[in-house]
Amino acid sequence: MQLTYLLYSEIEPIDLAPIGVFSMGKRVIPDLEYRLVAPTRDAVRLSNGLAVLPSLSFDEVTDVDVLMVPGGGGWSRAAHDEMTLAFIRKWAPRALVVSICTGSLILAAAGVLDGLAATTKCRVVPSECSPMDELAKAEVRVLRQVLLVDNGRVITGGGVTLGIDTTFYLIARRYGETAADKIAHLMEYDTARAANLQRLKVVTEERAPRQ
Repeated sequence: MQLTYLLYSEIEPIDLAPIGVFSMGKRVIPDLEYRLVAPTRDAVRLSNGLAVLPSLSFDEVTDVDVLMVPGGGGWSRAAHDEMTLAFIRKWAPRALVVSICTGSLILAAAGVLDGLAATTKCRVVPSECSPMDELAKAEVRVLRQVLLVDNGRVITGGGVTLGIDTTFYLIARRYGETAADKIAHLMEYDTARAANLQRLKVVTEERAPRQ
């Protein structure tokens, strides 16, 4: 599996956690690969100053297996960036698309979630707008307090650290639960993963996304 991870400014650094899961997971599944993409190869500054270099620019991408769109404070700007939306629209019909946290709001802006069920980050501080409420403004059936929603070709995951669990779900879907369990054990995340799966539902939708 090759993960194409979309970068934009003001992503929360913790939303890079799926990259860590893939990195550790290569010890169990050697063909796990990842790359970071952005409009250009210039460094992308994340929330609170961390700078990350993309592996490829959008124009250099010739194939996508899994496209992951993360969350962070910059989601609103990304949701209005035509280059970012065009990149998502180009690859969504041909790839498995996964969002974590407020990345689902960017997918909604691209039209990828039209007519589908989805979830996103649900907890905010009082001064912040609710991502769930924002997502409900789109043509999306919002499912609250859900770990993730699997629509077949589009998966939306919950907020912040649930990006880790979404990544494990993705690995288990492709390689099986045993492989995912081995990676979680290696990461010493097995207890947390089991607790999250008991606390929050995984919803599988039979409908395929609109093309």
